[in-house]
Amino acid sequence: MKVAFVGLGVMGYPMAGHLAAAGHEVSVFNRSPEKAQRWIAQHGGRASATVAEAADGCEFVILCVGNDNDVREVVARALPAMAEGGVVIDHTTTSAKVAREMAEQARAVGRAFVDAPVSGGQAGAEKGQLAVMAGGEAEAFARAEPVMRAYSKAVTRIGGPGSGQLAKMVNQICIAGVVQGLAEAVHFTKRAGLDPALIYQAISGGAAQSWQMDNRWATMIEGKFDFGFAVDWMRKDLGLVLEEARANGSTLELTALVDQFYAEVQEMGGRRWDTSSLAARLER
Repeated sequence: MKVAFVGLGVMGYPMAGHLAAAGHEVSVFNRSPEKAQRWIAQHGGRASATVAEAADGCEFVILCVGNDNDVREVVARALPAMAEGGVVIDHTTTSAKVAREMAEQARAVGRAFVDAPVSGGQAGAEKGQLAVMAGGEAEAFARAEPVMRAYSKAVTRIGGPGSGQLAKMVNQICIAGVVQGLAEAVHFTKRAGLDPALIYQAISGGAAQSWQMDNRWATMIEGKFDFGFAVDWMRKDLGLVLEEARANGSTLELTALVDQFYAEVQEMGGRRWDTSSLAARLER
């Protein structure tokens, strides 16, 4: 397929690389041109000076950018340039509202839009093992799924436009609670004078086991917090969650509390620490 990829950050850079490795014809755009040049030196393809140039004649335009306004800006520039009937695949974590807006804009000009936030972090992107939660019309999803498989281990259509973003909110609610519980467990282990390695051995095979425990227990014990998704981005995501909860009447007491704990981590200078840095707040 002829594919444009917009946004070569820690997630987008390897995701676009998997597309090139799968044999797609890939053009890339990044606001920092040097990163796009580095990508084509590594993977081939074409670096473009503008979003419209990258999207020109493409069957798929894939985004992995920062926020709602970034998505609006990129989609506005990409839609007129891409092939008729083309599909925009948005891997940015945004509000469900903007996903629905973009789907309507795409439909109005004979294109389609699939909101497809991901889970798995930088490591998942690099290994091509992301989990994709997608929203959009069934026909558009069916066309987009084989493309997304280049960097994913699981791709699930949740429902219509915006439902992928709502699923990602559920994902972030779960993570917030699990990481806070893990942080408190690490803190308690230290204060009780227990051997962290033995505690992990004892409990990780039972009901307390989680991806976060398996991947972050040891680093949280060591006070190392440079392994993934940054606190600044988690607060952005939790802000979207809490806004949606206010709109639909959900009661998210723990999520709201953990969001404030992340605000304290930011005040400690941990804006770029990963989400497991909730443990640092307890060790102050």
